[in-house]
This record gives sequence, C-alpha cells and structure tokens, in this order.
Amino acid sequence: MKNRFVRTRAALTALTAWGVLAGSGVASGSTAQDGAAQAGRAARVAPGVTYRAFDLAVGRGTAHAHLLTVDLTDRRVAVDLLYPGVVGARAPVSRLADARSAVAAVNADFFNITETQHPGVEATGAPVGPAIASGRHLKAAVPDGQRFGPALPPGTNTKDVIGVGFDRRARLDRLSLRGAVLTSAGALPLKGLNQYALPVNGIGAFTSRWGPASRVRATCGTDTDRAAPCSTETYELTVRQGRVTEATRVPGRGGIPRGTTTLVGREEGARQLRKLRVGDRVRVGHALTGRRPAPLRFAVGGFPIVRGDEPLAGLDTVTPAVRTAAGVGADGRRLLLLALDGAPGRAGMTVRELADLMVRLGARDAINLDGGGSSTLVTREPGSPGSTVRNHPSAGAERPVPNGIGVFARG
Repeated sequence: MKNRFVRTRAALTALTAWGVLAGSGVASGSTAQDGAAQAGRAARVAPGVTYRAFDLAVGRGTAHAHLLTVDLTDRRVAVDLLYPGVVGARAPVSRLADARSAVAAVNADFFNITETQHPGVEATGAPVGPAIASGRHLKAAVPDGQRFGPALPPGTNTKDVIGVGFDRRARLDRLSLRGAVLTSAGALPLKGLNQYALPVNGIGAFTSRWGPASRVRATCGTDTDRAAPCSTETYELTVRQGRVTEATRVPGRGGIPRGTTTLVGREEGARQLRKLRVGDRVRVGHALTGRRPAPLRFAVGGFPIVRGDEPLAGLDTVTPAVRTAAGVGADGRRLLLLALDGAPGRAGMTVRELADLMVRLGARDAINLDGGGSSTLVTREPGSPGSTVRNHPSAGAERPVPNGIGVFARG
C-alpha cells in the first residue's frame, strides 16, 4: 500500500511538471476557449470527467499527450461503446460522439482497414476484437493471425478487452465466444460472430448488427496468415424463424433483417452446412463469456500493455508512433483515456514508453488501442452542439474508425 501511495504521488508530481511545460493543449481547429486546459491543468469536462494536455520528453523529442480521467464512482458518469450502428462500418470519432451526445471519446480497436492481399475482396472496416455495447454482444474476436496492428505481446491475444461492468468497475478481461448451431442431427460449434475473419474449418453467424458489408472476407486468410488466399470451399445459409430459407455456395452481402441469421462456413464448416436443406429446423445461440463472473456492460478490443502496475514483458521498444491507450486505476473506479498528438514535430512513443507512461499516470492495468492516423480524442463543451477534436490526427484530419470509447455524463 505504501509503495502504491509513493508511486501515485510521484505520478501526480510528474504530471504537474508536464502540465507546466505544456504549450497549446488543443488542436488548432478546435473551438475550445478554456485557458486552463491549454496550459495543461486539469479542466472539468462534465461531472466526474476531466481533461488535460501535457508534454513529456522522449528519446527522440517531445511528445504531447491528451488525457481524459473518468471517475466511475460518480453516478452521473457512464462509459459505453460508440459505433456507427453496425459492425462493418466506420465514422470519425467526433461524429460517433455527437450522434450519442457523448461528452468525450477516444478511438478504440484496430480494424480491417485494407485488403491489398486479396484483390477484388472489399475491406469491411470491422474491428479486430470482441465488442459489447450497452450489454449487447455485437461481435467476437478474429483469429490472432488475422488481426491488424502491432505484434501482440507474449501471453496476449485478440480476445483481450477493456470494459466496464454492470457493477460500474472498469477492468481488463478476455472474452470468448460460446455458441452452437442446433440441428436435428446434432450441434455444430459456432466459431464466429459478426467478424471479418473466421477460423479455418469454422462456421460463423452474421446478424443484423453486421450491416451490409460483404461476408466474403470472412473466408479469406488463415488462422496464422492474414494474407493467405481465400478459401475455395465455402457455403452460406439463411436462417429465419428457426428454419433454413436460403442456401448458396458463395457468401453474399447486403443488410440482414432483424430476426434473421446468416451462417457462413469454410472448409469443414462449409461441408457441415451443406448437409442442411431449405426448410430444415435450425436454432443458433451465442454469447461472449469472460474470465470473471461479473458481466461487462461495455467492452472493446485491444492488447494489454500493463498488468498489476507493471508493463508487460516483450513490448516493442523500437518503433515510435502516435498511439491511443486506456487504463484502469483506483481498483476499477477510475478510467484513463489517452491519445498522443500527431502534429508535425511532435514525437511518437514506443509501446513500452506508452506502458511506462500509463503506470506513471496511475493505471494498474492498461491496454493499447489503435494508433497512427486513427488516434483521436474529443470533448464537448457544455452547451456546445458538437465535439472538439483535442489532438491533431496525424493524417491532418479524422480517420473514420469502427468504434470508440464514449464517456457520458448528466448534470
């Protein structure tokens, strides 16, 4: 306990020093007028939510960070997933935040941004990891070899998430898909839910929450090689009101009506689906389950970089980049959301430097989110109709992303 107090006090002292050094803490295109925020001191965004910007020296120059601190003990505060309404779609963070009247937000998971290895196959824009929004289980994780983003640290995988439970405590967890396709001949294991890549030999379920994006990408690559060719053995079934209503050899595209599930199989999964006929009775069940019994109300994917006050072993120490992170402190009662500035002349950070920073800020556990041109942090001034982008996105403008972490407050 004493060491924890000393570490926290040192972090606060360092943060105060960084705040004094901070120059303009808001992007040039913002409308913020709060001089305190620009000077690096904590500025109140809403009840239980503060924002500050600060400089810190790294080996290659000066990085500029933007930090949201969310006090989850304040009953007026809530955190939830922001997304464009369906899994396979993208929108700028500011638009996602404004659509839900969030008071602050950062971008979240890595996503299927390009398909150069598979000519003619469209990128879905869908995220890598599991996602839960307002208690609704939206999607499961793609295989590790199918992810986008930096290399995973040892001991982590695409099922890792940061989330907030119905108990209002933030935590890192690992969400696995539990599901089956029940037929008259028995149960077929379900290996995917609204995800852009299915395991080899697997069957995946796509619901109305997937959206109109093509489902072909789900049958491309392998569990260890994202660039591997698309499968030549695929099958798709449509299940409506407990019966198979359509069957086709090639996965399709287009919106899926509510109450309808589209099953896509590859290799052995395709062979099993091919045994079913139009009119057969079929039931599909699925849920995401974590390692802890308390269910998560909100969750989003990323890879852990801090556990138990310590950076993970094997984090990258070489490649600097603009980065986004989320951390958990105060026994799950505090959420830290951080994005680096991508303005010209601002230094990036390695993943290890990012982990060290999150520990100094008081995060007992932390996760790395999508960075580079995706890194975006926004806040909304009281009475303002729209959000202010606080950092400078490295591409010069906001990149459309599949999801974000939204902060909500009343009062």
